[in-house]
This record gives sequence, C-alpha cells and structure tokens, in this order.
Amino acid sequence: MYETLATVVGTVVTDPVKRDLPSGEQMLSFRLASTARRLDRDSGEWVDNGVLFLTVSCWRRLVAGVDASIRRGDPVIVQGQLRSNEYRSRDGVDRRDLEMRAHTVGPDLTRCTAQVMRRRTGYATVSGNDAADPGAGSAGGGVAGEKDDPMTETSAPGDRPVNADV
Repeated sequence: MYETLATVVGTVVTDPVKRDLPSGEQMLSFRLASTARRLDRDSGEWVDNGVLFLTVSCWRRLVAGVDASIRRGDPVIVQGQLRSNEYRSRDGVDRRDLEMRAHTVGPDLTRCTAQVMRRRTGYATVSGNDAADPGAGSAGGGVAGEKDDPMTETSAPGDRPVNADV
C-alpha cells in the first residue's frame, strides 16, 4: 500500500469527538473545511473558489494532544494519509467521504496564536518558550509507550533531556 502524505490547511467545523474502541484504543475525529480563495482581478477582492470537506481521524498519542487543544472554529494544519470511503446512505444514495488519517495536527499560526505545552517523559511539563527549571521534574518511569519519544534525548542517566528546540 502507498503512503502518500497530504497537507490540508483549514478550519475545524465540528467539535472533536473522542471514542473508546472495543480493542481498548482511543480515536478522535472531527470535520475540516478548507476553502480555496482567489483574487478577482476585476474587483480586487478575494472570493471563495470551492470548499473541500473531509473527516480527520486521530489515533494513539495524537488523540490526547488534539483533545486538549483543538475546538470547532480553530484554524489548523493537518498532515496525514487521504482515503476515500464509499458507502450507501440510509436513503439509498451512493456517497463518498474523504478521510484523512492524521499524523500531525497543529494550529495555523498565520490565523491565530498558540502557547506550546510540551509533554515530556518523567519530567515536568514545559510551557511557552521558557526552558525547564533545572531542578524541576523527577527521573521517574514516565508514561507507558512514550519512553522512545523522538524529541527527547538523554546524555547520561539522571541528566535532564537535551532538545534542539529549547
């Protein structure tokens, strides 16, 4: 199977809904609208030029971040795999729905501002652009499944994580 990634910039048009699946996994989904705009040279005004609606589904670690951060009306950038689902509605009409299985969801900072709260394994949460307090946190076990966080390196046992972005 191919894994072509697409990026869609748009607005969240439904409240995100989190579901607990029988397998024990959680998933979260919301609808996204992306409006193409173009400049009408005759009037000098921006005009809407079609709207793309798609369902965004989030899995695993992405569920917690999106659930805590994203609401209806928020401008977002979503990256993931696009899939087309074909089905027959209750009234017998054949329909298609475009779905994106998201790998990344974040605020569109051209249309909003955001404060970043980083999740770290076994250390205190860091917010904004301030570095963590050297004495903060503990060297505890952390959250299951997050010990291999690609954003966190340890230089030696007991040292604070060293990140390129802080």
